[in-house]
Order: sequence, then C-alpha cells, then structure tokens
Amino acid sequence: MSDLPVIRLRPKSKPQAIRHGFPWVFADEAVLDRRTRGLPAGGFAVLEDAERRPMALVTVNPASKIIARVMDADPAALIDGDWLRARLTRALAMRERLYDAPFYRLVHAEADGLPGLVVDRFGDAAVIQPNAAWADRMAGEIADALADVTGVNTVILNGQGRARGLEGLDERTEILRGTAPEAPVQVTMNGAVYLADLMGGQKTGLFFDQRPNHAFAQKLAQGAEVLDVFSHVGGFGLAALAAGASRTTCVDGSAPALELAQAGARAMGATDRLDILQSDAFKAMEALAEEGRRFDLVICDPPAFAPSKQALEPGLRAYERVAKLAAPLVAPGGYLVLCSCSHAADLTQFRNVSARGIGRGGRRGLLIHSGQAGPDHPTLPQLAETGYLKALFFRLDG
Repeated sequence: MSDLPVIRLRPKSKPQAIRHGFPWVFADEAVLDRRTRGLPAGGFAVLEDAERRPMALVTVNPASKIIARVMDADPAALIDGDWLRARLTRALAMRERLYDAPFYRLVHAEADGLPGLVVDRFGDAAVIQPNAAWADRMAGEIADALADVTGVNTVILNGQGRARGLEGLDERTEILRGTAPEAPVQVTMNGAVYLADLMGGQKTGLFFDQRPNHAFAQKLAQGAEVLDVFSHVGGFGLAALAAGASRTTCVDGSAPALELAQAGARAMGATDRLDILQSDAFKAMEALAEEGRRFDLVICDPPAFAPSKQALEPGLRAYERVAKLAAPLVAPGGYLVLCSCSHAADLTQFRNVSARGIGRGGRRGLLIHSGQAGPDHPTLPQLAETGYLKALFFRLDG
C-alpha cells in the first residue's frame, strides 16, 4: 500500500472527467478537511473518488484554486529522476521529429504530462518555468534530468509571471546548471534571425509558439510594406524581412526588445529595411492613422488582455479596440493579422470582436486563415488552456 496521503473528491464531483483525461481538481471539488489543508504545497498524494477508489497520483497545493494536478494515471507511480527522464524523453522524441535544430518548446506543461512546467530549449541551454509548486520544489531534479536526456549544459530557472503568483510561488531567476549566457542567443526560424535574452527577456526569452503563423505571414509579406505592432523582439517583422518585405516597422513599448529586433535585422543584413518605434501601441496606431500611413500588411500580436475569466470582458474590448485602430492602417486590398494569447477568450469570441473592430474601423474583411501555436505547443483536448494561441488573417476590402 502507498504511504502517500489521500485527497478525495466530494460526492457531487464528477470523477469521469479525471478518468477521461482532465488533469485538474479544483478546490471546490475536493474534501477540504484539516488534514488536506495541511498538506505541503508541491507534495504528492493519491486521488480517490467519493467511493474511496484510487484514481491517480496527483501533486497538491492547498494554497491554489487548482488544489490537485494529475501527475500519473497510476496511483502507485513514483515521481523521481527516472520518471522525469521518461517524460522528457517522450517529449524530446516528438520535437526531434518535427525540427531540424534544437530550438523549440520542449515541455508544454499538462499537454506533455508535466503539469505546470514549461521548458524552452535554445541549443545547449534550456529555460524552465516551474509554474506549479511541485516543479518549483523539484527544479534541481528537473535540471539534472534535462541534462541527462538532452545534453544541455545550461539550465536557467525563470520564475516570473502571473501563473506563479496563483500558486503562491515567489518570483526568482536562478542558474540551475552551467553559467549564464554572456550574450543573447541567436535563433533562426523561417529564415529570420532572432536574439533571445535568456536571463532578462520576457517569459523564456523568445516566443516559439508563433513560428507557423510567422511562416503564413511570410506568404503575404513579399515586396510589402509591413507594420508589426506589439512586436517584442521583432517576431512577425523580422520574418517579413526574411521573406522579402520592402520595409518593416516594429512598434513596441520596450526599448530592450526593440534593440534585440535591431540586432536580429543586423544579423540578417536587413537593417536598412527596418524602422523601430518605441511607443505605446495604441498611441502609435492613432498617430500613424493621423499621418495617413498605410501598410500592405499589418500584424498585431498583443499580450494576453484576458488572462482569466474575470478579465474576459475588458480583454475582449481591448482586442476589439486593437482591430478598430489597426484596420484603417491597412492599404486597400491589404492584409491584417490579429492575434490573441488569452486562453480565457475562445476562438469564436476573439473572431467576433476582431470582425466587429474591423467594421468599427470602417473596413470589411475576409477571414482567409486561422492559425494556432506550433506542434511543439501541443493541445491537451480536455484542457482548453493548452490551446491558448489564436491568429486570424484577414484580407481587407479594396
């Protein structure tokens, strides 16, 4: 018999969801007695249904609204180095089939069977985001397993972001193995060169998720004048330059991010075709409209305006405003790309507010393509949060 503690579902909870692959137990679904509330955050327990039948091995966090996350369908599983290496080996095998170079998201949390853990790989370095208490507690073991499975010699813990706060975890950045990179890491995707700041950049330093959407945008960018709003380190803008755009303007509020965009253009030999504008994106679009500027391709890839259900309504209004301000900047017959990384806003909601915003901007558009995150960001069908990214490609009226 296991000597692990037990966490039990309430009689009115539905164990079928867990048995069919849903990986979370919310606090209002579990029996929260004194013993359960006293379990250590990041510890492990056996999940039982209301009839005391074992269902899975879970990690618990009484301080979180997600009180338990399924680690293994086998209640007798042992979460140790061997278990971690097995999960990482499985994740790596798929990425190695998909990509020729070791630059990708290696672990996409629940979708890869490692709940709350994100790992992005940058050649010989990996950046981990332990957004669940168990992963934060076992960060050292995860780093060792990563080195064993992938051969990376540097592992960086980037403990920043909203998700850690929801788990009651402090923000921290730490070198778990190796030494901190002395300079941004150069990453090539779709023929464009990006510079990833693994120590001081947003999230893990670079967003791999938009890779297939960059590639689709490149089909529209040849010979085009391009505006990349909320550009970060030049994601869509540098991809457009690599595809032969005549000129790209990158707009972002972060001076360090724009410096990395310039460095990427320099590495591509395309600095003469890149303009940068450090500004609030909304103000920048208003100013460009007043100047009468028009672009053949406009891309808006803002941060998550609706990161939670509570933020959904104001977030949807913000996405509508983005579309309203961007639409007039598109030349007749040009293209507009609108993106959302908010898991609380589903595709239908985002599509509706985008279309409404385009209309309020005085334009009409045809939706020609809908994109999502690349296959290194797999979606767990039972968990909508893993399919967060949406990219809508419109051709606007002439």
